[in-house]
Amino acid sequence: MAITSANQLELLQTAEAVAREKMIDPGLVVEAMEESLARAAKSRYGAEMDIRVSIDRKTGKATFTRVRTVVEEEELENYQAEFTVEQAKQYLDDPKIGDQFVEEVPPVEMGRIAAQSAKQVILQRVREAERDRQYEEFKDRAGTIINGVVKREEYGNVVVDVGTGEAILRRNEKIGRESYRPNDRIRCYIKDVRREPRGPQIFLSRTAPEFMAALFKMEVPEIYDGIIEIKAVARDPGSRAKIAVISYDNSIDPVGACVGMRGSRVQAVVNELQGEKIDIIPWNEDQPTFLVNALQPAEVTKVVLDEEAERIEVVVPEEQLSLAIGRRGQNVRLASQLTGLDIDIMTEEEESARRQKEFEVRTQLFMDALDLDEFFAQLLVSEGFTNLEEVAYVELDELLVIDGVDEDTAQELQTRAREYLEAQAKAALDNARALGVEDSLVEFEGLTPQMIEALAKDGVKTLEDFATCADWELAGGWTTIDGERVKDDGILEPFDMSLEEAQDLVMTARILLGWVDPAELEAEEEEAEEPGADEQTSEVGA
Repeated sequence: MAITSANQLELLQTAEAVAREKMIDPGLVVEAMEESLARAAKSRYGAEMDIRVSIDRKTGKATFTRVRTVVEEEELENYQAEFTVEQAKQYLDDPKIGDQFVEEVPPVEMGRIAAQSAKQVILQRVREAERDRQYEEFKDRAGTIINGVVKREEYGNVVVDVGTGEAILRRNEKIGRESYRPNDRIRCYIKDVRREPRGPQIFLSRTAPEFMAALFKMEVPEIYDGIIEIKAVARDPGSRAKIAVISYDNSIDPVGACVGMRGSRVQAVVNELQGEKIDIIPWNEDQPTFLVNALQPAEVTKVVLDEEAERIEVVVPEEQLSLAIGRRGQNVRLASQLTGLDIDIMTEEEESARRQKEFEVRTQLFMDALDLDEFFAQLLVSEGFTNLEEVAYVELDELLVIDGVDEDTAQELQTRAREYLEAQAKAALDNARALGVEDSLVEFEGLTPQMIEALAKDGVKTLEDFATCADWELAGGWTTIDGERVKDDGILEPFDMSLEEAQDLVMTARILLGWVDPAELEAEEEEAEEPGADEQTSEVGA
């Protein structure tokens, strides 16, 4: 067909109809038509020509033009779309590099193949515009709840119609053994929106902890208003969950507000989550107290927190052990997720046995090292002495409070302890030197002979070797692998070295070697301490 013979307004009417149907800008459809007509013209006049088409937005008239650009003579490659300054003089007055000569060419006759090609171009551009619109619409809705209608289920994944597009609820994001039929209504959490080559992908979830938090926000006005905050959520989807809440108004009970009158608010969330049982727990800044709350309904006798290792020991009565652990470890697992700590649960009997074992080990240490009888060694342990350093360097008055210990006895104890420690230090240093340790490491301040011996056994024999160590290699640490925390043993961990101490020692070694400029280091620390340099955002997490 020829463009001139067609109703020119029909182009605009078609563009508007397509744009309205796809909810995109009509201008994008017109641009796609211009591109498709230009392609058809190129197939008629020559692919190397720069043919452009302009459709009048009011009349629908299509104008075909040929464009030639003025280029340097040595850059001339395409004789159909480019020409030199000399060649351009017959068309332009005083032509310059970059100038363009535009001339109108006759409209083309569009055959069947050209018309089909034009249709494909238009459809492709419309699809791209539709995808861009869909991505722009949903990219800012990630982290919110959306209602949709189930379209179909593919290999366990549910395709959901969300109004202006499709979203996918993967099999592992469904609660338990949920199954849906076409046209079922579904409520989900928008977990992620990604721009991919095949179009924007909207990923939904019903198992995410954030889904539960968002449901409570819908049901509890105090959470929506910010009076109550959800600090943490842990879920075993479809079975049980724990949610920690805090109130910023002393007159409002956060747990009671979330439960609602006769449990109406929490029941609405439970019904949406297929009967998932929910424990609502008051948040507390004190981690041991918070953990005691998190382990409810079990009663806790004692809590010992190791902040550096992010581990916590919980002692419970024998009859409460199974309740604290829960069915298949569910209760302690959810409490661990909620607090972010690894939890070791033991009974009072087990804890007593462990303490007795530690008592015996320390007693034997004092008997062997200080040449004491069992009774005297037990006296030292009972008074809280745990190692020889404490005996050797403690104030004399602290030894005198022990029954039967006078000043001479206390001095004798300290002398024996110091002699034993000095002998150990000398033996460790001799062994380290035998292993090849250099004086640069021996003379480095902050390392004991036993530490130097341990480093030597691990191949760290010079100050340069020490300066290349990472802090966790020295002090140890924890690595999360597949959701489980794995212990990394440190070379100096047996000597109770913290990560901060290891960082300071390594940095000092690097400064001594000239690897680090102290002035630059100080400037970086000041910059890091500036307000806003280390802002953190709190978010609900499992």
